[in-house]
Amino acid sequence: MALNKIHVRKKDTVMVISGKDKGKIGEVLAVFPKNGKVLVKGVNVVTKHQKPSRTNMQGGIVHQEGAIYSSKVMLYCNNCKNVTRINHKILEDGTKVRVCKKCGETF
Repeated sequence: MALNKIHVRKKDTVMVISGKDKGKIGEVLAVFPKNGKVLVKGVNVVTKHQKPSRTNMQGGIVHQEGAIYSSKVMLYCNNCKNVTRINHKILEDGTKVRVCKKCGETF
């Protein structure tokens, strides 16, 4: 079975376009192509009840990000301050880069 391709990468800036966190902007912390999900900083924050352990002596309620489907996020261009699709461009030296469709800025 082939892995699913996701349109965003780790350390990209994205905006949530649907759901309870619609409009929030954050950085992609992790990508899970097998599930089709991404982990975005500050989005889908869930509470986890954690028991005390050897590594974490003090237990309690911990807030952490939960994964959301990659179809709910869109790449955010810091240059034009808007969400955008990506275009691919091949430079003179033969490297392939991702480019903003609206302003032409490289990611």
